[in-house]
Amino acid sequence: MPTFTALTTLTSKADAERLSDELELLIPEPYGVGVFEVEDGSETWEVGGYFLEKPDEVALALLAASCGARPFAVSEVPDKDWVAEVKRELAPIEAGRFFLYGSHDADKVPQDCVPLLIEAAMAFGTGHHGTTKGCLIALDNLANGGFVGRNVADVGCGTAVLAMAAAKIWTGRVLASDIDEVATDTAIANIAGNGLADRIEVVTCAGFDHPVLQDAAPFDLVLANILKGPLIDLAPDMSRNIVTGGYAILSGLLNTQADDVINAYTAENFELVDQIILGEWSSLTLRKR
Repeated sequence: MPTFTALTTLTSKADAERLSDELELLIPEPYGVGVFEVEDGSETWEVGGYFLEKPDEVALALLAASCGARPFAVSEVPDKDWVAEVKRELAPIEAGRFFLYGSHDADKVPQDCVPLLIEAAMAFGTGHHGTTKGCLIALDNLANGGFVGRNVADVGCGTAVLAMAAAKIWTGRVLASDIDEVATDTAIANIAGNGLADRIEVVTCAGFDHPVLQDAAPFDLVLANILKGPLIDLAPDMSRNIVTGGYAILSGLLNTQADDVINAYTAENFELVDQIILGEWSSLTLRKR
């Protein structure tokens, strides 16, 4: 059975969230609605609705106009086995000592690596994006330099690939958090699939706003692969929740956005240790002075 998408963009986060809420009330109703920041430095937001039957285009036009959005682009999505399609596209990835793979590629795992089983899912972080790979390389570089993570947090964990990588190479405590319950559910499933259920605790919250994280702080390493705006907003909390001499590995950044994040963290007593550039994406390693 075909499905339909309705996508638009606008320049105000508040208007994007309002449009998303109103889109939920449309008849026929969407089975999913999403709001995403377009990661090109334009400060543009995309709102998308996903429908099992063709949406009311007149109602969509009125909604877009009322929120100052561009007209919705409605498309029919062909009936395909998207899981099989994604699996074909997700080849194994090497990032330092880490080897990320789906179960369909289990026979390709080399002997001399740290394997991480990541199934294609709704949460961000399969390792194929330059930001995730950059964070893994940064983590590998820290470990190669002699750092040992004894108390680690993965904030905005997505699939929990970074938390699992830390738990695979160190024996200390590892926590993972995300604001999205889909992400934390996916994280829990991935953690169990990698035999790490007794090593990593997962909570749903924004930033460090959870008793489990607050009780465990301060951390000697915090991993955060999210977006420029949230990273900058988190800078003061990062400083409060990382020990002196501890590290933050940050990504979700275009190269053009890295300086703004570096400046925000420098103001909170961090210094840049390393910047990994993969294509148009940057991953930063910062140390708290």
